[in-house]
Amino acid sequence: MKTLFLACVLAFFGLSANAQSKNKNAKIEMHVDGNCEMCKKRIEKAAFSVSGVKSASWDVSTEKLNLIVNEEKTDTETIQKAIAKAGHDTEGVKASDDDYSNLHGCCKYERTE
Repeated sequence: MKTLFLACVLAFFGLSANAQSKNKNAKIEMHVDGNCEMCKKRIEKAAFSVSGVKSASWDVSTEKLNLIVNEEKTDTETIQKAIAKAGHDTEGVKASDDDYSNLHGCCKYERTE
């Protein structure tokens, strides 16, 4: 009985430790709608406002945001919500109409439904 109990406890802690290991330097790429260098600054600033984002670089021509994040501190959805709050649609979260309307005229990209 003691052996069975000990085996169960070891299995539990072994699985728990394995399930909690998250990458501290995870590379993430996502699409973010935008048009210009002003958009680039805004998108990168919004990404950096999220705790755990170590690097953020948005490319104007491809509309791709490349990130390095600590997955122990944040996740993709949290970052996408912060960028959407700044007025830019991401592949997972759409900016509200109010946030989008606050963008400068040259930053208003064509929105898809």
